[in-house]
Amino acid sequence: MKKKMSEKKPAEKSENNQIKKLAVIRIRGVTGIKKDIKDTLNMLCLYHNNYCVVLDSRMFGMIRKVKDYVTWGEINDETYRLLIEKRGKEFKGRETDSKKKINYKKFIVINNKKYKKYFRLSPPRGGFERKGIKTPFTKSGALGYRKEKINDLIKRMV
Repeated sequence: MKKKMSEKKPAEKSENNQIKKLAVIRIRGVTGIKKDIKDTLNMLCLYHNNYCVVLDSRMFGMIRKVKDYVTWGEINDETYRLLIEKRGKEFKGRETDSKKKINYKKFIVINNKKYKKYFRLSPPRGGFERKGIKTPFTKSGALGYRKEKINDLIKRMV
């Protein structure tokens, strides 16, 4: 029996029925990137190397498209708080246009403070994994899905 195109796969949920938060970090640079992949990285706010964004698992299609340029995994609350404390930059731009018709969503609100959607990280202390930034994590490289081990990488990059 075939699925209809309009039927979507539901977002992944954790044990207590909450949507998982995924941390996505851009690893590779801009040279030789196709235009559609570059546009997707810009939509995800991953403008430069070592930029990190925290998304929910509903954005997985975009992450799958740029899998050869980023690494991602499930972030825990402790690491997310550390990321906001150390690398969260306060958003100082406008929320709406002058006529109050367009609402800009270039920020996230945490504890009644507005932060930019992305975090600028430094390169990891001790470097990336053994085989470098062009090999998948499953083959001891740096790219792709790394489950909970993304928390260790973020702590080395903060």
